[in-house]
Amino acid sequence: MRAVEVVASALAADPTRLGLELEAAEHAGADRVQWDIMDGHFVPNFTFGPHVVAAARQVSRLPFEAHLMVEEPGELLGAFVDAGCERLIVHAEACRQLHRVLGRIGELGAKAGVALNPATPVSAVRHVLDLVDLVLVMTVNPGFGGQSYLSSMEEKIGEAARLVTERGLEIQIEVDGGIAPETAPGVVRSGARALVAGTAVFGAAGGPAVGVRALREAARKGLVGA
Repeated sequence: MRAVEVVASALAADPTRLGLELEAAEHAGADRVQWDIMDGHFVPNFTFGPHVVAAARQVSRLPFEAHLMVEEPGELLGAFVDAGCERLIVHAEACRQLHRVLGRIGELGAKAGVALNPATPVSAVRHVLDLVDLVLVMTVNPGFGGQSYLSSMEEKIGEAARLVTERGLEIQIEVDGGIAPETAPGVVRSGARALVAGTAVFGAAGGPAVGVRALREAARKGLVGA
């Protein structure tokens, strides 16, 4: 595992050439692909269903994770595992029985992650950390790509990283929202070790290879200053 991983967000890929976009991200050296699954209820947008993810699984060797921005994530777990996702990330705000949902992900043979919206405190996941290998701190309000980065989340990233360290757990801190070469050093300095980036990868001038390389260089700056 790299010191800081780059996660390509399929939300920013060109939907008319999705397979080619994923192949480009793989050749560029992205570590995995995140699928932003939106239901029009938990967030005001619709995106991918499991059939799209399953089709993409046929053309990509990268690990897949599904970020379930939906009101009833527990009802979709099996479908996205069957579609080829190795990790499922659910929102603490969306689960009435968060502990149960995370446990079910493990029972399905997938890795479990938990996500926090900007206004949700880190304390919301303190008592489920034994069930996850990843905590996703949203650095925008979820629902749309291309939003402006919320620098105020760096304090929260640091809080999450310290909690994981204090507990002696092997949990990766991931960030998603407005991540670009300009913002990557700050989140890495704060403790993030996985950067979800859409526009910065698929919309980079020169293509994904240029975008991934720029993110890695920016992440190294953050590690030096950590």
